[in-house]
Amino acid sequence: INMTLYLGKDLKFVHRSGPQKGCSFVFFVGNYILNYVASQPKLAPFVIQALIQVIAKITKLGWFEVQKEQFVFREIIADVKKFLQGTVEHCVIGVIILSELTQEMNLVDYSRPSAKHRKIATSFRDTSLKDILVLACSLLKEVLAKPLNLQDQCQQNLVMQVLKLVLNCLNFDFIGSSADESADDLCTVQIPTTWRTIFLEPETLDLFFNLYHSLPPLLSQLALSCLVQFASTRRSLFNSPERAKYLGNLIKGVKRILENPQGLSDPGNYHEFCRFLARLKTNYQLGELVMVKEYPEVIRLIANFTITSLQHWEFAPNSVHYLLTLWQRMVASVPFVKSTEPHLLDTYAPEITKAFITSRLESVAIVVRDHLDDPLDDTATVFQQLEQLCTVSRCEYEKTCALLVQLFDQNAQNYQKLLHPSSGVTVDITIQEGRLAWLVYLVGTVVGGRLTYTSTDEHDAMDGELSCRVFQLISLMDTGLPRCSNEKIELAILWFLDQFRKTYVGDQLQRTSKVGIFIV
Repeated sequence: INMTLYLGKDLKFVHRSGPQKGCSFVFFVGNYILNYVASQPKLAPFVIQALIQVIAKITKLGWFEVQKEQFVFREIIADVKKFLQGTVEHCVIGVIILSELTQEMNLVDYSRPSAKHRKIATSFRDTSLKDILVLACSLLKEVLAKPLNLQDQCQQNLVMQVLKLVLNCLNFDFIGSSADESADDLCTVQIPTTWRTIFLEPETLDLFFNLYHSLPPLLSQLALSCLVQFASTRRSLFNSPERAKYLGNLIKGVKRILENPQGLSDPGNYHEFCRFLARLKTNYQLGELVMVKEYPEVIRLIANFTITSLQHWEFAPNSVHYLLTLWQRMVASVPFVKSTEPHLLDTYAPEITKAFITSRLESVAIVVRDHLDDPLDDTATVFQQLEQLCTVSRCEYEKTCALLVQLFDQNAQNYQKLLHPSSGVTVDITIQEGRLAWLVYLVGTVVGGRLTYTSTDEHDAMDGELSCRVFQLISLMDTGLPRCSNEKIELAILWFLDQFRKTYVGDQLQRTSKVGIFIV
């Protein structure tokens, strides 16, 4: 540990003064640490990690340094390959060195010129990164070729580190865009053209799908994370036939996962799979998806998976975001599809909408009686999900409208009965108010989802029918004040009024709407 601190201080000095003043010293330190780690593979993990970080920083610092007409610091790649021929412990250390080096090369040091960082990162990308990815994939193939002993912690650790190495390679900032990982929906992986051959081989995707099905959850989650990046590969890497073939292999993998869903019971796997589905629609058009042979069966499986997820409302709202993103983008693409192949969204989108509506209404009684956290209190998540649902809900709008009318009338009548002095039970009133709050939010959502270029007089009439019921509820609550005052319903009414105003009130309306017939 003391040696690590000492070397770290010297490295900071060289880092500040520039490699020219200490190139030989830094090279010596790097080799010394590498040999030390090779001779002590059973050191504590945090010590090995600290030493490897020093090796990675040294390598980046001296990447362009030349001795005897050679880029001596780049020999680290060849040196690490010797680790991979040793014991399992040595192999793990070698993989961690490559992984840490890849991360370090990708890490922006804001204390130094960004142009220099990009120069180093670009050189590393062009000279070494592809070879590192190929090496990692070959190690994973070796793992699958042998019987897996999942009780062996060393072997499990090796697989984990190799998967992390692949993920670091695929997460590399290839073009210097400094993509923000939080902007998940906008992410496209700018794979270099020289990597095409790796991605065109069906065995590459098959490898990671097979790993997902073979590994325990902690590791299979990493395999899915890699597949998320594979699904995000830039479209321009392939020509049209190659892109169709690549997409077909991705869809086959999705089908296999959904037909064997045991692994999705793990929260990590479930979340990564939802991200994977959303990325598919981000990078591929609906017209391309429907041309895949397995599309009809896969869209059915995805719909069933989504419905099941929505019914379990108490789990993983962050993951549901990705599923709703998928359906939102699929439905939004329908007007622009030129393919004659059926997209089947008119069959499944109403089922998704129905599952969302009914699951939220059913959640109210459970929340109230079991004193659970109310999803309605998390307004940020509610608004986000409703904004995604508004597009989906307008697909086969007649079915959605009929369902909401039926549920609104039923719950409003029950609420009116409970307000009678002789029949009101506090818990029942609270439940009914929660359901009405959800229904008002949902009416505002579907009304706000109206699009001028796809809307019809019939759809406007349906909006009027639903809006009329909300205005009647407002009137009912006004007459019953102060007893009928409920914060959640009032917030929902504000949401509805805002959506109604944006859609039907103002100077920007293109034509007269029939919605007013029902309001008046």
